[in-house]
Amino acid sequence: MEQDLKIAVVGGGYWGKNLVRNFAELGVLKAVCDTDIVKQQEYAQLYPGITTTADYNDILNDTGISGVVIATPAVQHSQMAKRALEAGKDVLVEKPLALNVAQGQEIADLAAAKGLILMVGHVLEYHPAVRKLVALVRSGYLGRIYYLYSNRLNLGKFRTEENILWSFAPHDISVMTSILGEMPAEVVSCGGSYLNHQIADVTTTYLYFNSGVKGHIFVSWLHPFKEQKLVVVGSDKMAVFDDLSAEKLLIYPHKVNWVDRCPIAAKGEAEVIDLSAEEPLKLECKHFLDCIRSRQEPLTGSHNAINVLKVLAASQESLAANSAKVDLIGRDSDQIFIHPSSIVEPGAEVGPGTRVWHYCHLMSGSVIGRGCNLGQNVFIGKNVHIGHNVKIQNNVSVYDGVTLEDDVFCGPSCVFTNVKIPRSAYPRNRSADYRQTHVKKGASIGANATILPGITIGEYALIGAGAVVTKDVPDYAIVIGNPAKISGRVCKCGSVISGIETTEPACPICGC
Repeated sequence: MEQDLKIAVVGGGYWGKNLVRNFAELGVLKAVCDTDIVKQQEYAQLYPGITTTADYNDILNDTGISGVVIATPAVQHSQMAKRALEAGKDVLVEKPLALNVAQGQEIADLAAAKGLILMVGHVLEYHPAVRKLVALVRSGYLGRIYYLYSNRLNLGKFRTEENILWSFAPHDISVMTSILGEMPAEVVSCGGSYLNHQIADVTTTYLYFNSGVKGHIFVSWLHPFKEQKLVVVGSDKMAVFDDLSAEKLLIYPHKVNWVDRCPIAAKGEAEVIDLSAEEPLKLECKHFLDCIRSRQEPLTGSHNAINVLKVLAASQESLAANSAKVDLIGRDSDQIFIHPSSIVEPGAEVGPGTRVWHYCHLMSGSVIGRGCNLGQNVFIGKNVHIGHNVKIQNNVSVYDGVTLEDDVFCGPSCVFTNVKIPRSAYPRNRSADYRQTHVKKGASIGANATILPGITIGEYALIGAGAVVTKDVPDYAIVIGNPAKISGRVCKCGSVISGIETTEPACPICGC
């Protein structure tokens, strides 16, 4: 039982009743606010001891309430969240945060200025199947990701304050961007309005990512059956998340082999992934309580919510312009994002469009190029130079003496070293003892790989997961093992090419 926190749920209807139930089960429910007197009476009977009211001011003026959970119609979200923040309450608001980006940004800025928690109910982000899928993709288990698609279909519940795009698609946008760790560069959306003029009932949205991945999202509330499914297709395996199935997450070992420059499908039996049975909404509610206590940024905090709004707004613009392609990244490509938990020392340079996530540390003298992405718990040492469009995943330290050129990818927990024979009792001199490690343009380093000091990794080379690299790696080479040895070649596009006779690949897929 939680005795230190008290939560009020505002809006006890279609979805709000589930929030009421979960916070009551967690022992923190103090009040329910709903204009329907019948609902008030029902909640008072179900949960003796709580307060019920029709007046939102009663919630805002109650100093015993720590957090406000808003589950009212979407058109009311931004204004009600704003009032709660102004009253000094931490806020969990159902998706979407607002019905336009400007309103959402205003709420996010207010929360930041007041030091309050602002969390948005993108509940799928807390689903055990989605969390597992994110981990599998980021670990490289599925191989190179080709495309994703999702279907979110049902008959009803029809809305008039927002269309199907804003009602259903936020879930899939948040999940896709979370899985890939990037925003789409371009968006195209098409659809139809059949029940109400100018309110789309069906939309299909196409997302184009700079990494080459493509995604599409099909949503409809005018469909003969219910379906909630996400498919992720990779070069090595394919994943299916079906929220309506008993087996929520399946991994198919299907892949495509190239024989005589022709693609041949190789199929296998599906693997059922074991998952926690805990309700995703319960996990979301617990996370909100944890964030109130720790004051940490929620998984689906304001930055996540604003990104979803940006994709929705671009999709809506495309829909209104007869499916014109809308440039998304170019609109705010120069903005730098640095998470509040990260440390950027004076003298460190961060290029436009770069994102620095949780618990990173950039030392003075480091130079980070434009459009980079630094995952959680990344350390960048003094005098390190990192090029443009470099992606460094979680738990990587890039020490003094390491240079990463443009388009380099560093997988989770890969290791760079800069001293050949380290000794704690005999401190090393930077100019005399540090070896220079050079990772050239487009090279990729797999998860948990170790790069010894003084090594050059060639352009577009691929270092396998867990490899220990003890000598220079040629351009386009694939190296695996301990010590790492050349096992093949790879194209600029990432396609593996058999043979090791030459560093001039002839790719059967892209022709590079």
